[in-house]
Amino acid sequence: MPQPDPATDRAWVAQLRKGLVELLVLAALRQEELYGYQLLQRLATLDGLALTESTLYPVLARLADDDLVAVRQEPSPAGPPRRYYRLTRPGQKRLDEMLAHWRQVNTSIDRLVQGPATRKGAY
Repeated sequence: MPQPDPATDRAWVAQLRKGLVELLVLAALRQEELYGYQLLQRLATLDGLALTESTLYPVLARLADDDLVAVRQEPSPAGPPRRYYRLTRPGQKRLDEMLAHWRQVNTSIDRLVQGPATRKGAY
């Protein structure tokens, strides 16, 4: 049996994560407003969901441009001002749509991986 190629595995994981970044960011902002570094920390606590600043900040800027997140700026106790992000009503709607699709895809993958059910023709 061939051994997995770590480089290929990393590329696949990176592509999967890249496709999920918007969903991850919107979901992380669902319950509370966060500034960028807090958002990075929150995602880093969840296995497989850590992002880099170079990935996160362009996505936040795009989500703000699309009115899916609102941004406010506050002075920081140290360093530059902090930009806080919160979900907008359109952002919540987008998140709900994305979660519905994610659940559907996840269910379908689970059914495919588990194989045919005991009923003929059913998955």
